[in-house]
Amino acid sequence: MNSVVRPLARRGIGAAACRVGRRVLAYFWLKAIGTSAIMTVFFIAYFHLLRHPDGPVTVMPLTWIDRWIGFQPWALPIYLSLWFYVCLPPTLMVSRAQLVRFGVGISAVCLFGLGVFALWPTQVPSMAADYARYADFRLLRGVDASGNACPSLHVASAVFAALWLDRMLPRLGRGWPYRALNALWCALIVYSTMAVKQHVLLDALGGAALGASGALLAQSRGARRAGAWLHGAVRTARGMV
Repeated sequence: MNSVVRPLARRGIGAAACRVGRRVLAYFWLKAIGTSAIMTVFFIAYFHLLRHPDGPVTVMPLTWIDRWIGFQPWALPIYLSLWFYVCLPPTLMVSRAQLVRFGVGISAVCLFGLGVFALWPTQVPSMAADYARYADFRLLRGVDASGNACPSLHVASAVFAALWLDRMLPRLGRGWPYRALNALWCALIVYSTMAVKQHVLLDALGGAALGASGALLAQSRGARRAGAWLHGAVRTARGMV
């Protein structure tokens, strides 16, 4: 029995790996260049606003939940996992129209957040005593200071990606265990932003609302029609060249 089951299992795993590989390679250069371009433009604007706030900076208030969570160094790898997590949905997409809608949606979320930072600079309370003993946290605060706090774009990006993955997983043949794992990963990233003291609860709530709104709008029927129209327009233009 084992001699029959094992080859079948290997073939099943191999077939799944091939399907994932085909998805990863679909529009590979569009994904790579598009992701790099969005991140580059975002970080240029983000760090400019972080270092040159226009007006007085508001310190976000702590809630009892922030005090209860406290400083938890173990959460840093989860916090940093966002940069892999947010790339998963476009990596697994095989539709150019869907890729465009995802790119436009995440760009709109970031642009809205940057607009809030420009009009209302915020920061979290100083936690220097908590992370002074940890070199990783000194490096993190050296690169990403405590400004640009509300809404948390870290949380907004995680929620945006989570809702896209939740919609995609059934189409990939993945049921509730994968959807639950996706929700758990997103929840841990949200929690980590408060556990490493980069954000407070109010930042996280604002970011979650922003990310969810962006994902729902980008997945709406109107956005799908616009994406399909744009895809058709591009194909027509290419055919005329």
